[in-house]
Amino acid sequence: MATPDRPENSQPAGQDDAELPVPLLYRDAMMLVIDKPAGLPSHRGPQAKRRIIPVLTDYLDALRFGLPRKPEAAHRLDKDTSGCLVLGRHPRAMAELNQMFRDGRIDKTYWAIVQGSPAEDEGLIDFPLAKRSPERGWWMKVDPAGLPSQTRYRVLGRGESEHGPLAWMSLEPLTGRTHQLRVHCQASGWPMLGDEIYGDAPREGGPGLQLHARAIAVPLYKKRDPITVEAPPPPHMLAALGACGWKPQG
Repeated sequence: MATPDRPENSQPAGQDDAELPVPLLYRDAMMLVIDKPAGLPSHRGPQAKRRIIPVLTDYLDALRFGLPRKPEAAHRLDKDTSGCLVLGRHPRAMAELNQMFRDGRIDKTYWAIVQGSPAEDEGLIDFPLAKRSPERGWWMKVDPAGLPSQTRYRVLGRGESEHGPLAWMSLEPLTGRTHQLRVHCQASGWPMLGDEIYGDAPREGGPGLQLHARAIAVPLYKKRDPITVEAPPPPHMLAALGACGWKPQG
């Protein structure tokens, strides 16, 4: 049996993985990293309560892997964002992971497709953010009196669509505000493709939000390199990524 502070295994593969309710990217004695599908809420919030839809918490029992407790999400991804989501497997793990997220010691990299053509190939977006209103507390806006918010960006590719130029972006949030990446891109003049809140995407029949938690690096174990995990691009982003020069490996 693995001790709580030693890796069990990494990047698992096997016949049992196909039976899991969500794709598993990494597993050890402290944490799991799953590939959260777009459209799956992390918890049953007000919108999910009004409709009979699955949420991540419905699936946690299948991710215990022999432990007595269900794992818990150590951070959040928006419902329509896909990709790497870290789960703590027991209270000690959750305490350590939560502290690392609060301290900004966990590096997160997102891929996004934006509408428009950033003038620079890389840079720093530095716009403070605040809530739009008490009624829509999770909607955000740029506000000089808001909380400091910074995002590092890099253009990985450029392309065209029937509606105009596109750019494939790598985004690294240096702070962790609600909807930070979406608002920062919109305020920079290049809203995310498929964003129905901060962009011009229709609420039905659109391409889906083109935002993916591509990679995460977690320095969980002392005297070891950070655990780095990548999530493959989701199906709904492949067409736009291809238009911007991305090619599948292999």
